[in-house]
Amino acid sequence: MKKNSLAVIALLIVTIAWGASFVAMKPAMDKIPVFDFLAIRFTIAAALMLAVRPKTVSVFKGDTLKYGILLGIVLGFAYVTQTIGLISSTAAITSFITGLYVVLTPLLIWFFLKKKPNSIVALGAILATLGLGFITIKEASFDYNQIWTMLCALGFALHIVGLSRWSPGKDVYALTVIQLLTVAVLCWVGAVPDGIQAPMDGQVWFAILFSAVFATAIAFFFQTWAQSIMDASRVAIILTMEVVFAAVTSVAVGQEVLNPQTIIGGLLMLAAMLLIEWPRKETSLEDLVYEPMPH
Repeated sequence: MKKNSLAVIALLIVTIAWGASFVAMKPAMDKIPVFDFLAIRFTIAAALMLAVRPKTVSVFKGDTLKYGILLGIVLGFAYVTQTIGLISSTAAITSFITGLYVVLTPLLIWFFLKKKPNSIVALGAILATLGLGFITIKEASFDYNQIWTMLCALGFALHIVGLSRWSPGKDVYALTVIQLLTVAVLCWVGAVPDGIQAPMDGQVWFAILFSAVFATAIAFFFQTWAQSIMDASRVAIILTMEVVFAAVTSVAVGQEVLNPQTIIGGLLMLAAMLLIEWPRKETSLEDLVYEPMPH
């Protein structure tokens, strides 16, 4: 199996883990402040990865350390702004606006890297956004507080672009751990002002451990590795499948009821992924994703 195919599978595993963790976290978030939850989650994830491979600290230097911290700051920024946006608005509209990173990612690549997205990627981004809207927007309204969530979408888009730019040639394991440690530090800083609160029951601990192991340590390692060999625009479209798996998991555990709107949204997002991943003969991936820019 080719590396690109393995990368797609790895990213789909990431979206399954993120989707399932969102469902596991939903009831737990009423029992513990968000900053405390995230701080513990990212600390456990980083500690677990260091326990598995303690010698990775010897690689914490040079560009790996510099870019790992920068990526961690961007990722932490995305989580913090998402949290503020979620507190001030509904989960539905917050999920939708967060998912707009699928549109922002190719635009940022165009702006920063001077690579114009191909029409196929543009169409895929539009389909994914439409699908996202069908799944998440039901009876939601927009207000100025969602500027925070827009900043969150920008943060996730920057993180995706940064990973694709800086992860090739780096120690993927070390780069992942540095990112997680950076986010953990930022979240502990956010948790201190109102006093650090430990998880109070098994449900919260399950949500923390599940998200720390599967949705953080394993997921971000897979994402970092996949983005060392894949284009950021394709990655962004594939990662929106998180919303589909979150919806599927929610229905499976009885948190939500399956309806035609959700089915249509899921099919649109699946179509977007298949559109950009469908094998094409005699076309390089670079040509497929980007159009040449005049020099």
